[in-house]
Amino acid sequence: MVFFVGSAVHGQLHQQHNQQPNADSVRAARARMVAAATITYKNRVFTRADTLRGSITAERAWWDVLRYDIEITPDFNQKFTAGSNLITYQVTNIHQPAMQIDLQAPLVIDSIVLDAHITLRFNKEGNAWHVYTPKQALFSIHRVKVYFHGYPTIAARPPWDGGWTFTKDPEGHPWMTVCCQGVGASIWYPCKDHQSDEPDQGATLSMRVPRGLVAVSNGHKISEVQNQDGTITTKWGVQNPISNYCIIPYIGDYVSFSEVYPGQAGPLSLTYHVLKADVQKAKAYMPFEVHHMLQSMEYWFGSYPFYKDGYQLVEVQHTGMEHQSAVAYGNWFAHGYRGKDLAGNGWGAKWDFIIVHESGHEWFGNNITSKDVADMWVHESFANYSETLYVEYRWGKQAGNQYNYGIRRNIKNDRPILGRYGVNESGSGDMYYKGSNMIHAIRHSMDNDSLFRNILRGLNKHFYHQTVTGQQIEQYICSKAAFDYLPVFKQYLATTQIPTLSLRFNQDSSIVRYRWENCVDSFNLPIALHATKPEISLKIYPVTHWQTVHLSKAQRQLLNADSIKFNYYIQTDIQ
Repeated sequence: MVFFVGSAVHGQLHQQHNQQPNADSVRAARARMVAAATITYKNRVFTRADTLRGSITAERAWWDVLRYDIEITPDFNQKFTAGSNLITYQVTNIHQPAMQIDLQAPLVIDSIVLDAHITLRFNKEGNAWHVYTPKQALFSIHRVKVYFHGYPTIAARPPWDGGWTFTKDPEGHPWMTVCCQGVGASIWYPCKDHQSDEPDQGATLSMRVPRGLVAVSNGHKISEVQNQDGTITTKWGVQNPISNYCIIPYIGDYVSFSEVYPGQAGPLSLTYHVLKADVQKAKAYMPFEVHHMLQSMEYWFGSYPFYKDGYQLVEVQHTGMEHQSAVAYGNWFAHGYRGKDLAGNGWGAKWDFIIVHESGHEWFGNNITSKDVADMWVHESFANYSETLYVEYRWGKQAGNQYNYGIRRNIKNDRPILGRYGVNESGSGDMYYKGSNMIHAIRHSMDNDSLFRNILRGLNKHFYHQTVTGQQIEQYICSKAAFDYLPVFKQYLATTQIPTLSLRFNQDSSIVRYRWENCVDSFNLPIALHATKPEISLKIYPVTHWQTVHLSKAQRQLLNADSIKFNYYIQTDIQ
């Protein structure tokens, strides 16, 4: 997902005054939004519902999801859905209180059947449903089928608001889909709604829709059945583990076209699903953009993680989402982010933002998934940084540096990037732009691009198809870099302070004293600087106490505010 607030502020001011706002008014509006977000964050009171949604409760801890087989029948005219989820699971603990199944109101559970013949009792506590099962043997495997129906939540502003979308395409055909990252997959189907437990053996989604519409979902199409009532049931499925929120129905007047891409791990199936009216422009536009994206991603991150399930791009009404192996696309077949250059310097207008960013999540978000949404920076910071790497891959390192520098204008520093654990809280939207700049700073401090690339590829290999903690990612990077970056992660993820590099020169600038200020006590980000001539360079290792280094005249020229801040998201105090 992408988070961008700058244009929203600009748009609000333009509406209010019916004129182009000046820079001071934009800054003032932005400051008010940041202040409000900070107050909301500090004053939030968590409830039992937050704990039930966001933690591994005793009723979640004793069973491991192996597979989901979901069936859904959406009624476009009534905006009503009915269906079921057959949950295959393994017992992992002898302590077995009730089983917690999640389904958000106004949807309701009709009945629950264990192993095809035992009807189970259950009761409801908010959006958590407590299901009472008989004692089950340790490591035994069972199936529980949950039937449900209701008028589901309609997304007010997808993809940022979760729920169903029931709209019509420009030709008047029904067009339906779901967005549910953040709010949770339980907004549209019953599941164990926690990121730490993915269905290890994959999932299927069967969609029953009126004849004339096409139903698409993750992975490959398994079957299609013509029903006597004028509907078609289409079944799709993935073989790989998948996050709950990535399992998505796409229903509309779709036309599909496919190709085979020669990827790092062999032939990769690419399929594009677009509205019938858009098929010609899609054929002329999408493959070129996707090929360049895959070249960059596989270079930096390693092989695409889901060769068995293929890669699909599906046209939607909203901007786009990182649905595993079936990326949602709504960027109007154009470069930038719906016409915007998020970097503001030209580099963000040369490529399709949605194809790059949302596909970047196939590696960071879908291959590597955070156990707790408090660590969503693992998804968004790296996916955002995939944009910088893409620009660099196509146009060179300086272009990538300029793009990364440009997106800083979207950083708010309203609250920490880390959310609070166990209560289903994501951190600040700064996990995108600030998180990306954090990774960029770490990369430049390493001063070894080959090592940095190996770390990125190593992450995707070491944590292949796993759910992780943010701490695991931090420790892996520290281990492979042979440097303790934990204080750097703490600074950028857990605080809103922008660290300041203080420099104090002697009279002839041959000696400089330096240290970090406005930072956590142990902050230790190295600073590596290079001139146009490769032989002129400087690397210092500032900490929070003063240190001294002797400089050549050429090195002195490197220590200016603009040069330092270009590749490091910091402030400087130079005297």
